[in-house]
Order: sequence, then C-alpha cells, then structure tokens
Amino acid sequence: MGLWSKKSIAELQISSEEEGPQLRRSLSAFDLVLFGIGTIIGAGLFSITGIAAAENAGPAIVISFLFAAVGCAFAGLCYSELSTMIPVSGSAYTYSYVVFGELIAWIIGWTLVLEYAIGAAAVAISWSAYALSLLEDFGLHFPTVIAASPWQLVKLRNGAVSEGVFNLPAVAIVVAVTIVLIIGIRESARANKIMVFIKLAATFVFIGTGIFYIDPANYVPFIPENTGTFGEYGWSGILRATGVVFFAYIGFDAISTTAQETKAPQKSLPIGILGSLTICSLLYILFAYVMTGLVNYKELDVAAPVAVAIAVTPFYWLDWIVKLVVLTGMTSVILVLLLGQSRIFYVMAKDGLLPKFFGELHPTYKTPWKSNLILLALVGLIAGFMPLSIVSHMTSIGTLLAFVIVCVGVMVLRKTKPEQPRPFTVPLYPWVPIGGILSCSLMILTLGIDSWLRLLGWLAIGLVIYFGYGRHHSHS
Repeated sequence: MGLWSKKSIAELQISSEEEGPQLRRSLSAFDLVLFGIGTIIGAGLFSITGIAAAENAGPAIVISFLFAAVGCAFAGLCYSELSTMIPVSGSAYTYSYVVFGELIAWIIGWTLVLEYAIGAAAVAISWSAYALSLLEDFGLHFPTVIAASPWQLVKLRNGAVSEGVFNLPAVAIVVAVTIVLIIGIRESARANKIMVFIKLAATFVFIGTGIFYIDPANYVPFIPENTGTFGEYGWSGILRATGVVFFAYIGFDAISTTAQETKAPQKSLPIGILGSLTICSLLYILFAYVMTGLVNYKELDVAAPVAVAIAVTPFYWLDWIVKLVVLTGMTSVILVLLLGQSRIFYVMAKDGLLPKFFGELHPTYKTPWKSNLILLALVGLIAGFMPLSIVSHMTSIGTLLAFVIVCVGVMVLRKTKPEQPRPFTVPLYPWVPIGGILSCSLMILTLGIDSWLRLLGWLAIGLVIYFGYGRHHSHS
C-alpha cells in the first residue's frame, strides 16, 4: 500500500468482471451519443451564446464556438483512447490510477465532484428559475419563501426585493432525477432519449425557421473592432468568448463513466464521445449564426437572448416553448451528471478509498442506489440553500484539470505501455494530446483567483478525507 501504488489494466478488467454484483450492461453506442448530447446541450446554448456575442465577440461568436470545439476535440480524442484501453467505470479517476498512482487518482476523483455533483446543483438552481418563470407566464405564482436560497435576492411582482428560505423547485428536480437513476440504467437512458429528442427538435425548429428571417446587416461588421480593452471584440474578444463558450461543451466526459454499463464499450465509447461532440458543435455554430443574424449582437446581453431573437419572427409562441425546452435540457444534464458522479463514487468505494456502502448495488435494479441517495442529500442541500453565483464558479476548474490529466495520461501510456492494445488511437500523435494540454491549461489560467482558491480549499478537504480514511482502507 502506498501513495503512488498503481493499478494494472489487466487487474482493473478482471476486478470489474469478477467482484460481486455487477452493473447491468444495457447501453448502446446510440444511447451514449444521446447521453453526451443530453449533458452538453443545456442552458448554455440558450443563454451563454447571447451574452458572449454581446460582450465579447459579436457575430464572430461562431468562430469562438469553432475554436472551443477544437479544444474539446483534443480532449475527446484522448478520452476515447483511454476509455477503450481501460473499459471500466471511473473516467479520469480510473485512468489516473493506472498512469500516476493512488494519490493523483484520489485528487482527480475528488475534483470531479466539482464537475458532476456541484455542477448538478448549479443546473438545478437554474432549472428552478426557468420553471418559476414559465409558471409566471401562465399566471401561476410560487411563494418566494420556498423559491430561492437564503442568500439569493428575488424581485417580487410589486418591484420589491426579497430573500428566500429554501429553493424547493431545485430540490424537487434533484429528487425526481434520483428516483429515475435508482430505478435503473435502462430507464435513465429512456428518459434521457425523450428529453434529448425534445430539445433537439426545438433547436432544429429555431434554426430552421429563424434562418428565413436573418437580416444580413446584423453580420456587419462580422468581427467588431476592439474597444482597446482585451476581450472586448476584435480577435481578443473572440478568444475571450472561446473561454466563455468552452464550458458549454463540458459534460461529454461523463460518457466514459458508463463503461461497465455499455455493450461493446471498446467500440461504443469513442462513438458516444466523438459523435456527441460533433453533433453539438454543429448545432452550436448554426444556432449562434442564426441568433446573431436575427438581431444585432448588442441586443443579446440579456438572460433570455433567444426570446429577443424570436421576437423578430412571427412565431411568438416559440417563447414559452423555448423555456419548456430549456427545462427539459437542464433535466437531462442533471440526470447525466448525477449518473456520472454515482459511478465514480462506486469505483472509488470498490478501491477502498470511500466507505463500501458507496459501492453497494440495489439487489433488483443493479444501480449504486446508496450513492444516489447520498448525492441526493448533498446536491439537494446545495441546490436548496446556496445561490447560483457561488455554486456555478466551482465547477469548471476541476473539469479542465481532469482534461489535462487525461491528455498527459495518453502520452505517458504511449511510453510505458506501448504494447497495450488500443482499439482506438489518437490521430496525429503527439500533437493532439499536446493541443489538449495547452488549450485546457490556457483555460485554467484565464480563470479568476477565486476559482483557484476554491479549488485549493476543496483539495484540502479531500486530502483530509484521503489521509484520514482512504489511505488506510485502500485495497492497493
């Protein structure tokens, strides 16, 4: 037992197939593509696009989406290689265990909580805001006291400002999604399919109808002149917007956490990861192109820029439908994030780094139901009592760190295990993993000092848990 003890790929594969009750293999490549789309296309498509165009890039936001897609493609290709070499659950946590050893694996596993669990809480809080807005459209008013957290200011209908006590809608959606996840992976996949088809249909409707009402004058100038401040238009604005919209792509890595529930994972995982990234990238670029063509980019600096764009078309009824679709999209994001986090906890418990009840499967549904219930309590408390302004800033840095580790891991294993079968290999090696390391590291450096301080604080808590429990119970 040691801080730097590693797991062999053969050991991982044997233990995943022989130790106790097994996760149910039910997912196809098509299911994985839909899981990826379900996570990637969320509220970001309907809000971040407009804000980044208005504040940073103008109509050239389409170039920013293209740059961000390339950066994610680097990481996606590296995830595909490692997921086929090591087709077991755990994602970047498991890959780190093989490449770097137990301590780094724990650190990555712990930082992934920021992406999955804390990310799910952030989306649940946003879900609550959209749900309440939709209810208001139909004349239904939800009591403020149970509509927001104690630190979140809410503007009342009479213009006054009040604070809530508990965000009940945010907790309710977490409860509903958790029930689906506990019932089973097949049921989760079916629910995700329905939600993905709904939001894809709405996205196609917006693009297909809006393209006929584009005013070419809105694309002039396509790259607005820089104001003299870095990040405000010009090419620096395009780069700044790339950093903003990059986070709209985050989530595809959750696909790799389902390796032990996937049929033919060595074939299906790359299809799921790269297929969902390709589809979402094309939709993001087309969506941004149509939105900035319908209205001048300066008018898009609002919470619901899609509504502004729809207002110039005859299809006013699309406004409330878009809100409904945003809610559907957010629900699928919460589902996949909680699914990914429960599988990471499951693998960490199997390794002894977390108490064994995190790895216990339901006797009927074959899901890590106790992990799901613990996540329900954790995510529910955060969603119910914390404001979005705090929660949302905790998610991105952990994800980017995991991306860097995965890209480095590909290069290390090419040197240390050149003989290991690779059903999928990263093309243009070593430039692709180098590109992933550089692009993701650059994104990390652009994050504010607050994000770094939160990460360091989170890691400090994680190390206390590791040295207090995990190191002494590790099976390595």
